[in-house]
Amino acid sequence: WIAVIGALTMLAVAPRQEFEAVLERVEWGTLLFFGALFILMEALAELGLIEWIGDGVSNLVATAPQSSRLTVAMLVLLWVSLFVSAFIDNIPYTTAMVPIVVQMSNNLELPIRPLIWTLAFGTCLGGNGTLIGASANVVTAGLSEGAGYPLSFATFFKIGFPTMVANGLVVTVYLLTVHSGFGWDV
Repeated sequence: WIAVIGALTMLAVAPRQEFEAVLERVEWGTLLFFGALFILMEALAELGLIEWIGDGVSNLVATAPQSSRLTVAMLVLLWVSLFVSAFIDNIPYTTAMVPIVVQMSNNLELPIRPLIWTLAFGTCLGGNGTLIGASANVVTAGLSEGAGYPLSFATFFKIGFPTMVANGLVVTVYLLTVHSGFGWDV
């Protein structure tokens, strides 16, 4: 609301010529995309899709033997989060997953910190997989197109998705070394 009030105030006090210049420079396509994205994410949350994914992760981890449960939890949570966050916005996914991760930690007697780090890595790096995976990607594509260098979903996917997978592999080695190997709970 603060941004809207600020924008309206600026438009109210600006001369008419500047008002028209400002409206011409607005990235309407990007704004409409984000509006539609937020509506879609809320619909997916209301339908329970994100919670269903989280419950599936939690149930799968519960089937693992106690001695390897943390390792299984980190691997499943990381790779599910990577792929989900590549195709849906990571903010509602993370918001829905945090209570599930906390519940999984409590119910399965797993340390919370490695799970939170795993979720953070998965959702953050997953956004690099596709053009729609992160807000910054969409803004960059809009600005790039405005400058005469269009960036398509397929072009971004060819570079972004393998990069996401490579980053996921590096983070997998890190998580397994630090938390499963050394047993650090930091």
